[in-house]
Amino acid sequence: MDEPLDRWAARRAKRLRPVGERKAVTLVPGAHGAHVHPNAPRLILEWDGYQWTTLATVADLAAARRFLNPQTADDALPTPPARSPMAAGTGRHRKPRADE
Repeated sequence: MDEPLDRWAARRAKRLRPVGERKAVTLVPGAHGAHVHPNAPRLILEWDGYQWTTLATVADLAAARRFLNPQTADDALPTPPARSPMAAGTGRHRKPRADE
């Protein structure tokens, strides 16, 4: 099952991370999700084809989003739902409340 080198290289290039890709990393020890500490400072990293290099530091999640996606107009944090998913309701599986 020999494959020509040019086809193999093209297939491999599709799998590789593109040079110039950027990401934000939280500067809080042990924090992995972006939403965990939205007010914590972030480190902006850029892939140079071999390793992640430091590009900048920003104050918080909103600033990191603005830095990574400058064309996006809505950089605000997601708004919480108007009503809690566990709020009292009239759904099929809800128990009737005692005061009703």
